[in-house]
Amino acid sequence: MGARPTAPGSSAAPRVVAFGGGHGLAAALGAWRRITPDLTAVVTVADDGGSSGRIRREMPVLPPGDLRMALAALAGEDPARQEMARLFQHRLGGTGVLAGHPVGNLVLTGLVELHDGDTVRALDAARELVGACGRVLPMADVPLDLVAHVETFDPDDPARTRTIRGQVAIASTPGRVRDILLAPADPPVHPDVLAAIAAADVVSLGPGSWYTSVLPHLLVPKLRAALAASPARVVVVLNLEPQPGETDGFSPEEHLRVLQAHLDGVALHTVIADAESVVDRCGLLSAVRECGAELVLAPVAELDGSPRHDPTRLSAALTSVVVGAQ
Repeated sequence: MGARPTAPGSSAAPRVVAFGGGHGLAAALGAWRRITPDLTAVVTVADDGGSSGRIRREMPVLPPGDLRMALAALAGEDPARQEMARLFQHRLGGTGVLAGHPVGNLVLTGLVELHDGDTVRALDAARELVGACGRVLPMADVPLDLVAHVETFDPDDPARTRTIRGQVAIASTPGRVRDILLAPADPPVHPDVLAAIAAADVVSLGPGSWYTSVLPHLLVPKLRAALAASPARVVVVLNLEPQPGETDGFSPEEHLRVLQAHLDGVALHTVIADAESVVDRCGLLSAVRECGAELVLAPVAELDGSPRHDPTRLSAALTSVVVGAQ
């Protein structure tokens, strides 16, 4: 399905929806904000570790950590907004019950209470506090649990495949994830999320934890149906290296084949991979073509060689996608 046509000569900024969570989504948002102000982040809500896990066990709210990180990634550039973003990211010290909580997690939780449990209104209020250049929305209106079938590396293990529940447990269990499910399987999705997808020119997935931050969006029936019906160009940014505990030993083409198995009617148009990280370019190109997509090989990693995407370099690669979408 092609992207929505733009009037000849139009210079309107593209409408972009970025899916993901954690540091991967933050990197994508850092790139997209250089291209367009019309940006919506749709964030995973399955985190059950650290501060987010403690809060979701004690309060009837969505885990706030990934939502907070997205807000910080979109914070305004003036000193006051940047100071507020740093405050949101600051973790409290000490040894008491508040130790380790990022201030932004507590602020978001308080705003949800002030707005009678309405997470979207709370996120919009937090957006004003940090002067975010885009909107942050949750992928579902209820906290999600991830359930994975993990095949262990131990040949003497009588139960080679185990069912692991929870994002932290999945990421820390040695072995290879074979498939992943959501609980609940068909969670409610806020209408604003579906409206953003319907209006988008470009939708992006990744980079990020493949099984726990990227694929879960495609497991939500309402999100997958909205993406399948959307005229937006869908772009996937591949990870720079395998993630221990989730994708040990995965090549870029294996990441893509796992993604393809979860698309279920969602068209894929563009795959972006770091030129220096791809060993088998022919193999990746073949996997991309099997998806009916085009491959963009570009230098998108940090210049210091660390396995992180550089927002400026990634934005240059994404710009070619925007041109194609318009």
